[in-house]
Amino acid sequence: MPKRSRLSLTALAIACALSLVSQPARSDDFLRGKTLTLQIGYPSGGGYDLNTRIFARHYGRHLPGNPTVVVANMPGAGSMKLANYLYSVAPKDGTMLGVFAASVALEPLFGNPQATYDTNKFSWIGSLTRDTPSCGVWKGAGQGIRTLADLSNAKKDVLFGSSSPTATTSQHAFVLKKFAGAHLRVIHGYPSTSDIKLALERGELTGTCGLLASTVRSTFMEEYKSGVLKIIVQFGTTERVPLFGDATWIYDVAKNDDDRRVLDFIFKQAELARPLAAPPAVPKDRVDLLRTAMLDTMKDPQLIADAARIGVEFEPVSGEETAAVFASYYKMSEADIKRGLALMAE
Repeated sequence: MPKRSRLSLTALAIACALSLVSQPARSDDFLRGKTLTLQIGYPSGGGYDLNTRIFARHYGRHLPGNPTVVVANMPGAGSMKLANYLYSVAPKDGTMLGVFAASVALEPLFGNPQATYDTNKFSWIGSLTRDTPSCGVWKGAGQGIRTLADLSNAKKDVLFGSSSPTATTSQHAFVLKKFAGAHLRVIHGYPSTSDIKLALERGELTGTCGLLASTVRSTFMEEYKSGVLKIIVQFGTTERVPLFGDATWIYDVAKNDDDRRVLDFIFKQAELARPLAAPPAVPKDRVDLLRTAMLDTMKDPQLIADAARIGVEFEPVSGEETAAVFASYYKMSEADIKRGLALMAE
């Protein structure tokens, strides 16, 4: 073979090799051989932990590259510690996701200086479920309390457990106090639902909010069926939940459109029961794949069977809808925001 031909073939081989090396990794293969970490903003044992671990057990099978999915807990400040970490410190390549409270996601709008993130810049993967929160009383709080009217007429304050002022366990209780005249006092410092339940059993507490329908089914069903726990008020923005029976629908307490708008402000985001986020600036094609895999996982028969065994039902919310719900808050009137914040504040 002539020398020129040999040189041409060598150059061609080198060019082909270089082109293969320089090609970026395919977006649908970015997790192959890697570990995806799913952080939970609450301690182990509570509703967030339980629901997220069921999801994580099956997520990897539906992700491109079938990575190993590991779960870790990063509790603190009602899950705000995780939100801050995910936004500023976590890798922005799609290998770390986090689940934290929807109420915490909106703390920047609420003016909390400790919330050092922009809600609308998170890469929202979706919400693991859509749910309805409620508040309940334990053993009638020793006063025979069975309804919201009873709570408003209580002779002494009912002690409601909460993790922190930014959690729905606190904010929803104060809505009851200020909007419906409930006689209650909020006690902070209980990191998770399981801690609140233990305190109720010990008699330290006599009530709590933040009781999602899924939490009642998975953690409190025995006590709920026996009447030890009585749900007295429910907060769905569009309808009553049959599970909660005769519990007062908070919208029935509203007197006018102003009241209904402020209730939307408070409770619309609460229906995003387990929002799942990636850090900002994760490439869009990777976000799209993570979103698709989340929805596919929720249809997985193995996940559905696992959830059913412990009384959990998932109703996932897409990433696009989750992002739109959070974005809608930034379009609300200043007057409605101000009033809503005042009702939720301690």
